[in-house]
Amino acid sequence: MTITDAPTPGATRGYEITHRTTYRYSDDVTSSYGRGFLTPRDSTGQRCVSHQLHIDPEAADRSTSRDVYGNVSSYFHVSERHRTLSITSHSVVEVDPPPAELYGAGSAEAPWEIARPVGPDGALASEFTLDLQPPEITEELRAYAAPSFIPGRPLIEVLADLNSRINTDFAYRSGSTTVSTRVAEVLVAREGVCQDFARLAIACLRANGLAASYVSGYLATDPPPGRERMVGVDATHAWAAVWTPQNQWLGLDPTNDQMVDERYIVVGFGRDYADVPPLRGIIYTDSTSSVIDVSVDVAPLREGVRGA
Repeated sequence: MTITDAPTPGATRGYEITHRTTYRYSDDVTSSYGRGFLTPRDSTGQRCVSHQLHIDPEAADRSTSRDVYGNVSSYFHVSERHRTLSITSHSVVEVDPPPAELYGAGSAEAPWEIARPVGPDGALASEFTLDLQPPEITEELRAYAAPSFIPGRPLIEVLADLNSRINTDFAYRSGSTTVSTRVAEVLVAREGVCQDFARLAIACLRANGLAASYVSGYLATDPPPGRERMVGVDATHAWAAVWTPQNQWLGLDPTNDQMVDERYIVVGFGRDYADVPPLRGIIYTDSTSSVIDVSVDVAPLREGVRGA
């Protein structure tokens, strides 16, 4: 997803988010098991006021739990025969603007090298410095990252430069990649979507010893001046975050060459996309084909909706 117009910064924003996923099959599905991350997180600066998950046909069994990173995971089992399955997540969320010091003081303005996790305070973040398996950090990746990581450069300047370079060097092209596309393939193709650019940034950060996380959620966009909002044409979004010794995460969005602010709604974070997919599951069927339709609407909060 890309930003069309930025809101006036500095105020808490409320959002009503509707995320609908519909599966259609060519034959009956006798049993469908699903799990996903669709509930926005509660955290410093973000409050999930309410969340509802509607499943049609109705699930015979469902539950929620938290993973090791504190993300809310939803599980369901539909046992009724069906050829269409619809999962609709409805959330009301409030997001505060980042405090000025988050990007303008402390670790953000200190040399980037000090953000490497060391000692007891960095123990929990150390996991996020590790490469994936199979590895994403290659010599080509290190070479691409190198111009941003000048020794002694303030961390915020490193992040801004890496954001800008990825945004400039890579074309956003929907459908050009899949969730299985490797960072090395993106480096060669010079195109991808938000999850590819987030994963590329993360690999660059980890190649230089920094703890970086993959963040999944939504991005609020405003319509061009004089035009109405188009309902249902938003999308899920992905970006990266880097840990600092204050146990804070600085969010960066290379897709839009932006640092993360009150327009970004966090659903989950982990080491990679596979930790926080919106939905995945197993079905039992003789169906030979299927179609998936996804619509997302991130709307400014209407009066009277809070707590719905």
